[in-house]
Amino acid sequence: MRKFLLMCCILLGITAVSRAQGGGQRMTPEDRAKNLQTQLKLTDDQTAKVLAIYKTQATKRDSIRTASNGDRDAMRAAMMPLMQASNAQIKALLTPEQAAAYQKMQEENRARMQQGGGGGGGGN
Repeated sequence: MRKFLLMCCILLGITAVSRAQGGGQRMTPEDRAKNLQTQLKLTDDQTAKVLAIYKTQATKRDSIRTASNGDRDAMRAAMMPLMQASNAQIKALLTPEQAAAYQKMQEENRARMQQGGGGGGGGN
C-alpha cells in the first residue's frame, strides 16, 4: 500500500509541476532540471545529474506512450515504476534538507491535484 501511494504521489507531483510550469504543455528535461535547481538550490553538479535522469525518463516515457496506443490505463501503469525509479534516483542526489523540500513539493502537488486537477495554474 505504501509503495502504491508513493507511486501515485510521484505521478501526480510530476504532472502538477508540469502543468503549473508549462501551462498544460510538457516541460522539457532541461526546464524540469532548471525548475528543481531553482526550488531546491541544487549545485551545478546535482543539476547536471538530474538533467540526465530527466532525459532518460523522457525517452522511456515517449516509448511507453507510443507502445500504449492510446490506452491510458496501460500507459499509467507502465509509467508509475518509471517515475518511482526516477524519483528515487533524484532523491539519492539530494542533501537531507533538499530531499525534505523535494518530498514537501511532491506532497503539495499531490494535494493540489486531489483538490481539482492542478488548481488552474495559479501564481507561477
